Amino acid sequence: MINDFESLIKTIVENIFNPLVGLILTLALVYFLWGIVKYLQSVGDETKRQEGIKMMTYGIIALFVMVSVWGLVNVLKKTFPLDYDTPTRPPIPASPVSG
Repeated sequence: MINDFESLIKTIVENIFNPLVGLILTLALVYFLWGIVKYLQSVGDETKRQEGIKMMTYGIIALFVMVSVWGLVNVLKKTFPLDYDTPTRPPIPASPVSG
């Protein structure tokens, strides 16, 4: 349930950005695999073979960068545990009642 701005951001990250990252990783993997298919299908044609090698190279670079950034973010999250909960204020002492 969205009560404030923080919960709105958390909901957006969990429901939009996290699946989007998975989709982009999947697309990079498919691009790499498609490069392998092009490489294997172009036995006699050197230009198509080079195109397949280029696709595999870019796919591996994209996967490496994305997984490295994901790992770095997780290392930073574990190293610096940020608590996003609002701290509770200590109770205000009651004033002495004169009576």
